[in-house]
Amino acid sequence: MLALAAGVLALAAPHSWKPDVRAAAAYAERRRGSVAFAVRSGGHVWGRRLDRVAPSASTLKLILLATELRRVGDRPVPRADRPLLGPMIRASANGPASELVVRLGRRRIEHVARLGGMRHFHLAAPWGLSTVTARDLTRFALRVESLVPARHRAYALRLWRTIVPSQRWGIFRVAPRGWTVHAKGGWGSGTGWADHQVALLTRGNERVATAVLTTSDGTHAYGKATLRGVFRRLLRGLADAQPGGLPRSCASARGGASARCRRRDPSTAR
Repeated sequence: MLALAAGVLALAAPHSWKPDVRAAAAYAERRRGSVAFAVRSGGHVWGRRLDRVAPSASTLKLILLATELRRVGDRPVPRADRPLLGPMIRASANGPASELVVRLGRRRIEHVARLGGMRHFHLAAPWGLSTVTARDLTRFALRVESLVPARHRAYALRLWRTIVPSQRWGIFRVAPRGWTVHAKGGWGSGTGWADHQVALLTRGNERVATAVLTTSDGTHAYGKATLRGVFRRLLRGLADAQPGGLPRSCASARGGASARCRRRDPSTAR
């Protein structure tokens, strides 16, 4: 729990910004298939079909990354891990994910998912059918930095933001000016069965997490277009939002955060 408390101290939210949920929901209503989304910032969560359960596809790989780095702990990342973790996150390679699922086991993976606030997550076989929701994914995204040992946070975030060019679709195409996007996609081998993205946007110590989950899109191209359209509307105005922050007293808290700090921590919103 102390690790999670430390994460609270690092989080802040853009001042007086809210996602344009109405525009995003109206757009989603016109799209083929099923669309759920969430945005989390400043102790608030907004969205549409927040708790609709969907197959994880490759969004699970973000959980595997955090789980493996917690297993490694304060030791250096083993040389044998780098050819697994890099391709798994940056190029969404499936082989490394399958190897890590076997190595880590259900109990450890589901434990880390729960620490990350994923209340609906269950590891399935095959792993692409594991269960996620938009609400849960945004909560996990905001907790990644506190879940991963301090020694490995920069490494984890670097993998998450340096996705290969061929997979930089959806939110990467509409990234708000001045914000750094860390995003992991999940999709059904180009079939349109599922097209998801979960993202953490950072600007200094500010954090906004967002996830869009789509199923039955018809084609991967259509699903990517849906993701792009929803994110464009949700994140409207974020580039021009005034910088926010936690009170100075929160930054000096030791052993945990006060109730006032927790209310302003984006990861603690329901």
